Amino acid sequence: MYCLITPLAWLPLWVLYLLGDLVYPVVYYVVRYRRKVTRTNLTKSFPEKSAKEIVKLEKAYYRHICNLLAEGVWGLRATPRQLLEHYRVVNGELLRPYYEAGRSVILMSSHYNNWEMMIASLNFQLLHHGIGVGKHIVQKPFGRLLTQKRARYGTEIVDATDVRQVMAYYDKYQVPVAYMMLGDQSPSNRNKCLWTRFLNQETAFIFGSEHFAKKYDYPVFYYSVRRVRRGYYEVTFEPLALKPQEEKDGDITRRYAARLEKTIKENPQYWLWSHRRWKLKIEK
Repeated sequence: MYCLITPLAWLPLWVLYLLGDLVYPVVYYVVRYRRKVTRTNLTKSFPEKSAKEIVKLEKAYYRHICNLLAEGVWGLRATPRQLLEHYRVVNGELLRPYYEAGRSVILMSSHYNNWEMMIASLNFQLLHHGIGVGKHIVQKPFGRLLTQKRARYGTEIVDATDVRQVMAYYDKYQVPVAYMMLGDQSPSNRNKCLWTRFLNQETAFIFGSEHFAKKYDYPVFYYSVRRVRRGYYEVTFEPLALKPQEEKDGDITRRYAARLEKTIKENPQYWLWSHRRWKLKIEK
């Protein structure tokens, strides 16, 4: 895997985009990668759209995925300077007071636009030590390559099963950390999730971000990723819960879900629709 992909990373980004454009019809029409899952998710999320509008949105989504593949390969060789040029944090100063006070923060976002660039650049975009929290990747060769790419410039990658110990360690030694958590994945345990209305469906959400925010009183921020143009993105932070221990159970997660839904509806083609997001069904 590594030997096949890394030579392509030497190519300019515009060439990789050209290759992505050539790959698109293969992925969409020939391989039909998760077409059924994507179509079902879009149709249930946007019942007001016609069949023609759903197909148009579906095609735009698969073009976006091919762009992400190109950017992912390019990211294997991208320098910090290049990443900062292509992925800009607009209001990072919002987190500065917490860093200066020695306080960690939780950053909640999703698989929207290019999340991999944020992971790779997290440790030098912000003053806080950057930690990306995620699920274990089953495919070992691909998983190793992705972890190397994400951690190349100092971002610490922590498996979700280990985050409890990692947080306890950094809290004990008072290291200000920015924990990046993508909270839009389908929970693996229906007994440890929160159900709320999201994109026209009853949806299970991972409760971990809220749990740790309340346990350690870490301020929670939502960050939105806006596509400026092809290959260029802007990140904007906004507070979700500055005093999490004063919040009622579930309010932070519900607020996150509502804010994420607003982001998705603005430009729906940029969310990860091929993910089996609604595989958990609420028990009646």
